[in-house]
Amino acid sequence: MSTPYEVTRHEVLYEGRVFTVVRDEVRHDSGYRSVREVVEHAGGAVIVAVDGNDEVLLIRQYRYPIAGEIIELPAGKLDHGEDPLECARRELREETGCTAAQWEKLNAMLTTPGFCSEVLHVYLARGLHDGLQALEEGEESITVFRVTLREALAMCADGRIRDGKTITGLALAAMRLGSF
Repeated sequence: MSTPYEVTRHEVLYEGRVFTVVRDEVRHDSGYRSVREVVEHAGGAVIVAVDGNDEVLLIRQYRYPIAGEIIELPAGKLDHGEDPLECARRELREETGCTAAQWEKLNAMLTTPGFCSEVLHVYLARGLHDGLQALEEGEESITVFRVTLREALAMCADGRIRDGKTITGLALAAMRLGSF
């Protein structure tokens, strides 16, 4: 697919540990000129981990940008050049202590394509084996708990779960598992 514009100026405004912010001046095929500000992000992986009792692993975590705790699925940022499935395996182990025998990719979602390049790869993990968490620095607030998929979906519907990647992951898993 060809782009309907030409970039006439590209400027990196900020380069950080998690993302980069760029500002592009563009000229559309129609001649119209505009500015596009984009947050470039390496992407990540989201894990819907379902145990032998058909319960989903959820985490409760403090999130600085919203100054509060949220309930979400285990997830994490891709390291440079990292395979999304390897990221999913690493994040499940770090955040919950679990490993999984079976992995299935459910989809890849665009988080906010109006201004951000982030793509999250959503996986279903089954055949769980418990282990010890290996939390990274700054993740000390994470606690893990389990609920049925039906209860997790109810939590999305009533607002206890507000995180977009979690709502999407749970809905995709419910469709895949025939629980929808």
